[in-house]
Amino acid sequence: MGKSLAYKILSEKLVSGELVPGTGIGIEIDQTLTQDSTGTMAYLQLEAMGVDHVAVKKAVAYIDHNMLQTGFENMDDHEFIRSVAKRHGIVFSRPGNGVCHQLQLENFSKPGQTLVGSDSHTPTCGAMGMIAIGAGGLDVAVAMATGKYYLQCPSVLNIKLVGEKAPWVSAKDVILKILEILTVKGGTNKIVEYSGEGIKNLSLTDRATICNMGAELGATTSIFPTDENTLEYLKQQDREADYVQIQADEDATYDEVLEIDMAVLEPMVAKPHNPDNVVTAKSLEGMKINQVVIGSCTNSSYADMMRAAKILKGKRVNNDVSLVIAPGSSSILAMLSANGALQDMIQAGARILECGCGPCIGMGQAPLSKGVSLRTINRNFKGRSGTNDAEVYLVSPEIAALSAIKGYMSTEFEDDMYLDVVENVEFIKNPNYFIDEYDPKHEVYMGPNIKPVPRGEKAEDNLQGKVVLKVGDNISTDHIVPSDSKLLPFRSNVPHLAKFSFSKVDPEFYDRAINAGGGFIVGGDNYGQGSSREHAALVPNHLKIRAVIAVSFARIHRSNLINNGILPIVIKEEEQDFFTLNDEYKIEGIFAALNGTGKVTINNVATGAYIEGKLEVTPREKTMIEFGGLLNAIKEIGGDF
Repeated sequence: MGKSLAYKILSEKLVSGELVPGTGIGIEIDQTLTQDSTGTMAYLQLEAMGVDHVAVKKAVAYIDHNMLQTGFENMDDHEFIRSVAKRHGIVFSRPGNGVCHQLQLENFSKPGQTLVGSDSHTPTCGAMGMIAIGAGGLDVAVAMATGKYYLQCPSVLNIKLVGEKAPWVSAKDVILKILEILTVKGGTNKIVEYSGEGIKNLSLTDRATICNMGAELGATTSIFPTDENTLEYLKQQDREADYVQIQADEDATYDEVLEIDMAVLEPMVAKPHNPDNVVTAKSLEGMKINQVVIGSCTNSSYADMMRAAKILKGKRVNNDVSLVIAPGSSSILAMLSANGALQDMIQAGARILECGCGPCIGMGQAPLSKGVSLRTINRNFKGRSGTNDAEVYLVSPEIAALSAIKGYMSTEFEDDMYLDVVENVEFIKNPNYFIDEYDPKHEVYMGPNIKPVPRGEKAEDNLQGKVVLKVGDNISTDHIVPSDSKLLPFRSNVPHLAKFSFSKVDPEFYDRAINAGGGFIVGGDNYGQGSSREHAALVPNHLKIRAVIAVSFARIHRSNLINNGILPIVIKEEEQDFFTLNDEYKIEGIFAALNGTGKVTINNVATGAYIEGKLEVTPREKTMIEFGGLLNAIKEIGGDF
């Protein structure tokens, strides 16, 4: 019985456990990446481990999120990260160099290797035939220190792509169609492995778009086999020597199979406020818009930019529309400048932004109040754009550029707008954006905004407290810890961030949690979806939240909760009504659950009514909970447990 591509790589990298879905495994890690909004905490945690040089082959620290620098806070974080990078032998990518995922793909991705990054869209590099996984900052810090990463062994979903897409159908439309079918929780604890004749019609960066938004499926990662398109991309990067041909066995078996016929696809759109709220672009034809954003780690490649530039050439951005464009890397920006495409964009009336995440993460370019913004990004959660009452639609670069000209959602392409082939040209490289130094005696810079990492409390057999928040389905990490230009500068200051936790869901949550001295949060299905930000667990930890009780958890957030010693307890959907805000509850049998029963009893203290909840953990997760979190466990018993 043949192996999938994913299990081939995992087999080679396996350091503990067996490749049985649902069980705990450990894998060897070749590369790590961090970005500045999650990196400061990750490097504070790395410092706490007391290692000299990182244990992985390549570790890179990117500055791509917090770049507005309206105060000292962002620059202080940048300098802290740069100083830690020098002290531990980590490559530092200067602000302005570009988005971490685009840069990692261009400069460091290698077929067959493993990558773990403190950003949920790290799976972008699955386009290069890597096992690339997004994780919380502490997990990445441990990977840097030990060269290992631990996770629940995923099953493998094979998506077979057949047919050839029509001219105005893009890779974005492929992944939006998959999201429509599978939903934002359809990939939870799964690796999505692509195969089929249709993949030969997808460039490497097309595949990167699809792998990137696999994060929106909740997938552990996504991966493509390597072929001539992979080799061609590596040649463009002057990295032909990194090519390795890796494929699934011809008789590979999969846990699930889904076939997508690209020939019948048409341009798609994700409506507010979830990436799986997908319809055809044609069904929204004529919808008036106010803003268009082209860029982000999803659609800022050279090919994406060239296709948008072709549509904009000789045209004028509609008077009612603000068009902003952010190329994914300094190399791409340099190439657009050299070949005249940048001039075409500027002449059309576009604003050219610094190479970085920018609008995607709510760092500038917030839409009009109650405005409609078309964006080529990967998420459209309510308020993520920086404007709480705006409506954000996810579209391809082609739909975005055309609609910017028209002033409304449009599929009315003209024949001369189509760029049939984006020429494979060698990338313009600028090594001056990377700093690669190592000095174990280098002093680490600590600005006044950088506060210590919160620590959890050791496990108790019984916990008692009030329900201080009750929420519904699909609560994202953006809901838990909002991300915008006002709060991103405080990602290294958890006590300050805590004041705004759940502020867009329940403005009274912070005061309620403080007055109660902590307690429990109750959620619905897919709790903690979205980004990898461990702040969504660090903040509840700071507020003394001891357990989150939900119908189901997103993969990364569940791990982050356990890393902080917070219990992720699963209940049935109909049992949500058992909980009432401000009522007192007692969770009993925690030690028995950790030691094998996997069950706890949850009692309403006032009424005596009770239900049973699931607390199922791996042996390693049990140890973390017992010590009150991963960092505590490492400090007391070492990192190899």
